[in-house]
Amino acid sequence: MSTEENQPVKTANQRGAARLAAVQALYQMDIGGTGVLEVVSEYEAHRLGQELDGDTYLKADASWFRSIVAGVVRDQKVIDPMIAKALQDDWALSRIDSTVRAILRAGTFELLERKDVPVPVIVTEYVEIARAFFEDEEPKLVNAVLDRIAKQVRGPAKK
Repeated sequence: MSTEENQPVKTANQRGAARLAAVQALYQMDIGGTGVLEVVSEYEAHRLGQELDGDTYLKADASWFRSIVAGVVRDQKVIDPMIAKALQDDWALSRIDSTVRAILRAGTFELLERKDVPVPVIVTEYVEIARAFFEDEEPKLVNAVLDRIAKQVRGPAKK
């Protein structure tokens, strides 16, 4: 057994796992029409830090997960128009892949609500989530859209 296995999981890793779980939950809600309370309770009971169907879910910051999922649902009327405006070439948000839509919604929520988290951390985390699902254009799209939204809601990056 390596010494790494005895180390506590870093908060950042738990937040990253919470972000990934939130994207998966938002996707599930988008596709299946599942309600927020049902999805959050399912993830907390059966997925976060658990093994399900042979997949081990990383230990996640459950309150971070809840705040993203509930916040996206609560603020979707604000978040979706911001994303739509940040998309180029008159792409409708409804035409975007459901996974990408979930990533953009979660990232936009954090940019709006989590001023304590630096923009590069949020953008990088969600681009990495996009890379976990896609190889080509989608991570670039996530990066560009979240970057535009960050400039809009937090101002230009400080050098």
